[in-house]
Amino acid sequence: MLRAVDDAATDPGDTDPRDAAPQYVLPLVVRLERDAPPERTDALEASARAVLTFLTDPRSTEPAGEWHDAVTAWTDGRIRKVVRRARGAQWRRAEALDGLTLQHRTATVRVFPPVPLDGWPADLARLQVGGTDFDDTEPPAAPAAGTPVLWLNPALSMTAGKAMAQTGHGAQLTYAALPAAAREIWADAGFPLAVRTAATAAWRRLATAGLPVVHDAGFTEIPADSATVIGDHPALRH
Repeated sequence: MLRAVDDAATDPGDTDPRDAAPQYVLPLVVRLERDAPPERTDALEASARAVLTFLTDPRSTEPAGEWHDAVTAWTDGRIRKVVRRARGAQWRRAEALDGLTLQHRTATVRVFPPVPLDGWPADLARLQVGGTDFDDTEPPAAPAAGTPVLWLNPALSMTAGKAMAQTGHGAQLTYAALPAAAREIWADAGFPLAVRTAATAAWRRLATAGLPVVHDAGFTEIPADSATVIGDHPALRH
């Protein structure tokens, strides 16, 4: 079962027991070919769906599963995700490593079992975090009625790579907050979801609706404890 925790660090003096545990990170790699970059929204949605698919895979959930121990160690600490980019031979080497690939429209994302913060496989460690940014060629359409939506904070500016990590967090928190029956229905459907930037007034309403909220630790790009994503699943609406 996924737990509703994130990588927030709200107080330098915080004594959260998660900080005493060995710290792991969930690596994600987005395929970023020079002549065919993904649409930004597709990549953000792909990251969210890839995280959910990975964390509900029997290899993660079953005690005898090959990813189970790494996932447990990761969730015992802060929930960190890092997105890197790869193309050509880099991507082929990344695909050869143990993990799970998800393609969503124009975006392809591979997620790997959690690794220690200082223990990345060489073929992943050499991939770049910087430059992981791309845009939508056209504004995305409004989400279809009944679709779970991960709403981005309109007051924050993030690269696509940073936002992909945040939507991965948001999807994980949203799944953890759902009743068991709603989780099963969502998983059986393949985790359909949309990622959109909220209007300012809508963000304020969402922030007081009791929905899952991601608070970032502030290691990169944005201030610590920034609210980045709100998970809005129909089953969480009261």
